[in-house]
Amino acid sequence: MSAGEHLPDVTGHISIEARKVRRRGAPPRRGGVGELTRNALKLTEGRIGLVFTVIVLLVAFIGPWVAPNEPAKVVGMPYAQPGGEWLFGLDSIGRDVLSRFLSGGDVLLLMSLACAVVGVGVGTALGLIAGYWRGALGSIIMRTLDIVLSFPALLLALLFLSILGTNPWIILLTVAISHIPYVARVVEASSLAITGRRYVQYAEMIGTPRWRILSREILPGITAPLTVQFGIRFTWSIATIASLAFLGFGRKPPAVDWGVMVQENQIALITSPLTVMLPVLGIVFATIGANLLTDAFGQAAGLEIKRSTRKKRKK
Repeated sequence: MSAGEHLPDVTGHISIEARKVRRRGAPPRRGGVGELTRNALKLTEGRIGLVFTVIVLLVAFIGPWVAPNEPAKVVGMPYAQPGGEWLFGLDSIGRDVLSRFLSGGDVLLLMSLACAVVGVGVGTALGLIAGYWRGALGSIIMRTLDIVLSFPALLLALLFLSILGTNPWIILLTVAISHIPYVARVVEASSLAITGRRYVQYAEMIGTPRWRILSREILPGITAPLTVQFGIRFTWSIATIASLAFLGFGRKPPAVDWGVMVQENQIALITSPLTVMLPVLGIVFATIGANLLTDAFGQAAGLEIKRSTRKKRKK
């Protein structure tokens, strides 16, 4: 009989103990997206934000199909007052304000959504890497992003657009880049608090690939702050893109945009206020709705975690 045959088989015992460590250190199980949504909509902020958001989405995406006129078509005298055929009057060169308002929100919202997706996606990846690896790699990533963070977002966008032009893709990438440092800092701080937990140490102990540790162990634990960050970045994107359009760095005529409408008609704010107030209200409703929904989802995620923790302690 060989010497190896006298050794007890402890592999199974080690695996069982490691799984126990993983269960004790793992975060509480959360409900799915459906449960999170229901919890968010139980809050007053969530319901109000949903109403605002639905109104804006209906106007932006159904509006172009029901607009009474072509948004670029001149149909009367400049700044004709509301009434009769023109419900909200005409703009600076005689185009129907209502038709331009109904046709000016879809691209703004889609571009803002794309900016938020790109900014949050890249910022999350960089923040996870910096928070998990730390050391020299994490320092290089975060110090580089600190340089980007030192420039105000609008100023950075104006700098790039002045050099590269006002192509929609340039606007999208410029605004998205301005979001990355903010998201990365939040993700890095959140992931640093998770990397020392037992279930992460267990995954490292059994040789789990690092990309899987990041995606399966750490990323699910920072869902709540990521949800809040996505909403914040979306509202900032709306405000930044509309501001760029107001400053002349948005879409060019004959394209219509709520920010462009404000820029074109600002000189008639006193005599024809609806030409400016209508697009401003669209932007305000969009930002308020997204902010309220963001707060509600963040609170719902936090409340759910606390509730699950209390249940676990009772057991």
